[in-house]
Amino acid sequence: MEIKDAITKPTSTALNVAAFIIILAGIMAAAPIISSLLLALFISIICARPINWLQNKKVPQSLAIFIVFIGIIGVFFFFGELISQSLSSFSKNAPTYEQNLKQMEWGVTSFFNEKGISISFDKISELFDPSKLMGLTAGVLSQLGGFMGNTLTIIFLVLFLLMEVDSIDVKVKAISNGKAKSISYLGVIGSSIRHYLSIKTLTSFITGLLVWIGLFIMGVDYAILWALIAFLLNYIPTFGSIIAAVPAVLFALIQFGLGGALGVAIIFVAVNMIIGNVVEPRMMGKGLGLSTFIVFFSLLFWGFILGTVGMFLSVPITMAIKIMLEQSPKTRGIAIFLGTQEEAQIIVDNNYKTN
Repeated sequence: MEIKDAITKPTSTALNVAAFIIILAGIMAAAPIISSLLLALFISIICARPINWLQNKKVPQSLAIFIVFIGIIGVFFFFGELISQSLSSFSKNAPTYEQNLKQMEWGVTSFFNEKGISISFDKISELFDPSKLMGLTAGVLSQLGGFMGNTLTIIFLVLFLLMEVDSIDVKVKAISNGKAKSISYLGVIGSSIRHYLSIKTLTSFITGLLVWIGLFIMGVDYAILWALIAFLLNYIPTFGSIIAAVPAVLFALIQFGLGGALGVAIIFVAVNMIIGNVVEPRMMGKGLGLSTFIVFFSLLFWGFILGTVGMFLSVPITMAIKIMLEQSPKTRGIAIFLGTQEEAQIIVDNNYKTN
């Protein structure tokens, strides 16, 4: 019997790993559909709070959903129109910015020649190639434009999800045969994701606002566009704020030269240090419940599986998975690994007291 169990265990583990890989491959194949659904789901979770607030103010549910839905449509089309207009204006002014870059090339060449260092103009031209710098900036904008490409699908998914909120709750209770304990964790998942996304949306808005004020004072062209990029990319942990700064700094380099680029870089560093190290930790309160390594790894993992949307939603997806893993004794160890040291220490202390 023991020999049979020893053979069965490795086989079972291999099957589980194989099943996991197959599921991931399926998710990657269906990434466009799954990404739209996840994005719509998390937008619906955020929108549930203002709908509840309107209902508490005696606004009928259908009217509350309609008001919030119109707000969502307005936000989506505002983003799309802003990106479209900025790209159009950017293309018209491109020759001026390219001329500025060519003048910078000559300036760099002259500087090194005065120092007795002979540098080929062709090599300098490669380093300061206007088309490459413009392509990088336009590439970031194109990514954001592509991110908004499924707007219509996402909007309708959000609408139907909001209309189904009450029925989903009833259906889940029916499936669980009225056992509140078995579905209580679903409420924890919803509240945790809602807390994270609400705070992240607010801090991202403050980030974008402060960036816009700083760039507007400096006189950087398209300040609101760079602020929009800072707002959107702030949802991506760790790298989001760095990526957001790149096009703005490069554009300031084109417009003002090295001094302007340095000034813009200082603005981004100052804003992100204030928001990331002071404001956001205070507002998050209890934190994400995930270790720093897991937050970083989830960014890479879900970005690889689902692309841009996976990077935006890496933290809430991982939070939801962690909470689900905590419900079963067989998977609780994985949940502890995903969590913070403080949570693990509490479990260790409780086990010590029990023993």
